[in-house]
Amino acid sequence: MMEEEELEFVEELEAVLQLTPDVQLAIEQVFPSQDPLDRADFNAVEYINTLFPTEQSLANIDEVVNKIRLKIRRLDDNIRTVVRGQTNVGQDGRQALEEAQKAIQQLFGKIKDIKDKAEKSEQMVKEITRDIKQLDHAKRHLTTSITTLNHLHMLAGGVDSLEAMTRRRQYGEVANLLQGVMNVLEHFHRYMGIPQIRQLSERVKAAQTELGQQILADFEEAFPSQGTKRPGGPSNVLRDACLINILDPRIKQEIIKKFIKQHLSEYLVLFQENQDVAWLDKIDRRYAWIKRQLVDYEEKYGRMFPREWYMAERIAVEFCHITRTELAKIMRTRAKEIEVKLLLFAIQRTTNFEGFLAKRFSGCTLTDGTLKKPESPPASTNPFLEDEAAPEMEELAMEKGDSEQPKKPKAPDNPFHGIVSKCFEPHLYVYIESQDKNLGELIDRFVADFKAQGPPKPSMDEGGAVLPSCADLFVYYKKCMVQCSQLSTGEPMIALTTIFQKYLQEYAWKILSGNLPKTTSSSGGLTISSLLKEKEGSEVAKFTLEELCLICSILSTAEYCLATTQQLEEKLKEKVDVSLIERINLSGEMDTFSTVISSSIQLLVQDLDAACDPALTAMSKMQWQNVEHVGDQSPYVTSVILHIKQNVPIIRDNLASTRKYFTQFCIKFANSFIPKFITHLFKCKPISMVGAEQVRNW
Repeated sequence: MMEEEELEFVEELEAVLQLTPDVQLAIEQVFPSQDPLDRADFNAVEYINTLFPTEQSLANIDEVVNKIRLKIRRLDDNIRTVVRGQTNVGQDGRQALEEAQKAIQQLFGKIKDIKDKAEKSEQMVKEITRDIKQLDHAKRHLTTSITTLNHLHMLAGGVDSLEAMTRRRQYGEVANLLQGVMNVLEHFHRYMGIPQIRQLSERVKAAQTELGQQILADFEEAFPSQGTKRPGGPSNVLRDACLINILDPRIKQEIIKKFIKQHLSEYLVLFQENQDVAWLDKIDRRYAWIKRQLVDYEEKYGRMFPREWYMAERIAVEFCHITRTELAKIMRTRAKEIEVKLLLFAIQRTTNFEGFLAKRFSGCTLTDGTLKKPESPPASTNPFLEDEAAPEMEELAMEKGDSEQPKKPKAPDNPFHGIVSKCFEPHLYVYIESQDKNLGELIDRFVADFKAQGPPKPSMDEGGAVLPSCADLFVYYKKCMVQCSQLSTGEPMIALTTIFQKYLQEYAWKILSGNLPKTTSSSGGLTISSLLKEKEGSEVAKFTLEELCLICSILSTAEYCLATTQQLEEKLKEKVDVSLIERINLSGEMDTFSTVISSSIQLLVQDLDAACDPALTAMSKMQWQNVEHVGDQSPYVTSVILHIKQNVPIIRDNLASTRKYFTQFCIKFANSFIPKFITHLFKCKPISMVGAEQVRNW
């Protein structure tokens, strides 16, 4: 019965001591222990088996039981001590809580006292700072008032002095005083509502207006429009007047306009439309006159006007505008008297004068911008990529291969380009018609020279001879292009391009294509005996040696013209206005030269192909079934090789400078000869075994 009661007690105790996993985990973290008795999953059987693993170990059972009982008594003592210690915990806790509440009440009381004192301090600080702010505002307003009164005193005194100095024409003092008055007046923009301030501002404006009108009157008196310049030259008064930089810009422009008009009044009289010196043949006198006037201006008036007014340049620019207008008017009136030489003379002198202006002045007074700097073209032997300022003999040397000669750098852009010469543009049709006529005569001369001199003589030197006429033609083209681009970059360049296209076509057809040898068709068979005669040299190709050289020379010339025409197109696009670039197109002329090249190659192929035809015909007509033994090289083979050895070396040597076209010739001949040889080979039926051996005997 005791055992059963103990078991029930243990079960009840285990049920009471069953803890949740979280509580058990917390206990293990606070009180870590390795004792099996402290584990939540304690198993009594396993624990006893651990203590008594064998039967022999049961001999110590009493000792083990005593140890466990001792441990139980210790645990009971600890539990008892803890339980007794918790008897007065509740009372102590209540007492501690009451003490804490009293401390909190005392703390709240102290905080309230501190807050009250802080509010009182803040109120006191506000009262103190209010007085300080009032003093600061008073000081600031007092300072501003004193400064404003000083400025007002300066402004009032300055206006009075300005009016007095203006009446006395003391422009040197006025220049500095007016600047100071305007600076002081800027401080009173906020006070313009005050009548006295507004009145002073109006007096300043009136003084400025009066000063400007007075200076204009002084200049009008010194330089009357209808009179001559004052003999004594510029006075110090006028020089000081020009130093007043804050005058109305219209006054400054009016001074400049009147001075320039008076300075150029003599020019309008001397070079009136009805005067002999006004015509183009005496255009030098116009430019000589303005040069003298510029020198006279520098000597007499150079120090009167400030440097930043650029008066000398303004005089030159206005002279250019007047000259352009007057020249345009007189050329419209006497358009029938304009000749090419006279027009070119006038244009040359004008462009030289524009270059003179570019060297002397910066062009900062011009309203139209400067042109973009052209890019430096790559080095080439073509005349259109040479230095435009180079002489004609240097151009010819460059065309002959002197590509190692260093190129001269181009001159910088001229901002004055066209400022006068623009007036010649409507009359450039005279120049274009003249170039059309000259180019027509040049082509006729090329044709006549070719007929008189005949085809180029065969040369043992490698490289085909380019016809000298093509170099002359493109050098003349370049000369015309450079000359026309200096005159105009607009529609006249398009008209000149049309002329270039016309005569490039004529050169291609009259000089190149028109002088290609003509082929004649011939028929007839050859026998073995005739082939043997060919081998001895009694038969030759249809074209003579001179004709073959002529075809190669025309081919080389056409290639040169093709490449140079492409570069001519690029150069024309560089010279013409951007808006007109799309109208420059020489692709038709380049196609024409390509056609001449193809025709020349086809002629060479046809000539050699026709020379080999009789040998192939004789091969196909031979009775190959009757051949009884294999001999040496067949006669038709000997004939074909003979013609190839005669033509190909000549063509190769004459096309040494254009290897790609010699390669094209070889490819086209192979493409023509091989199919024809195969066709004739099939015509050799019937053929015996011995005959077949002889056929393939090369």
